[in-house]
Amino acid sequence: MRTFKHVEEVKACLGQEVGVSEWITLTQEMINQFAQATGDLQWIHTDLTRAADGPFKTTIAHGFLTLSLIPQLFSKALELPPTRMAINYGLNKVRFTNPVPANAQVRGRFQLTELQPLSDLQTNKETGFQMTWQVTIEVQGQDKPACIAESIIRRYH
Repeated sequence: MRTFKHVEEVKACLGQEVGVSEWITLTQEMINQFAQATGDLQWIHTDLTRAADGPFKTTIAHGFLTLSLIPQLFSKALELPPTRMAINYGLNKVRFTNPVPANAQVRGRFQLTELQPLSDLQTNKETGFQMTWQVTIEVQGQDKPACIAESIIRRYH
């Protein structure tokens, strides 16, 4: 895990891969819980018997489940300077480029593409900073990543 004490240290990494998370297992239990929470009960995710005869020969994770792992993977790759509050501001250019079989290992690679200050519009006082990260979620043993997305995070002092 890479640790930063000051935002200037983070900013110095613009254009670079800043961190890579450890591998985590995306289990069938996680897939089933996500299916229940979202109502996306499509057989390719939840029916082990039918999926065994399907195109991937097993169940696969929902793309949105894979995407939702970004905060967890980020926290296993990077420790940013302490701030009062952090929020996920949004996503750009999300693509699900490869399925994630149940019980596969995934990890995240994080490249900082933008960092800019945030200011209060009335006082013009700096209130924090916004970062854009190019996130690549890899599947262990596969050449093609499962997901590529731009994740925008805001951190407030």
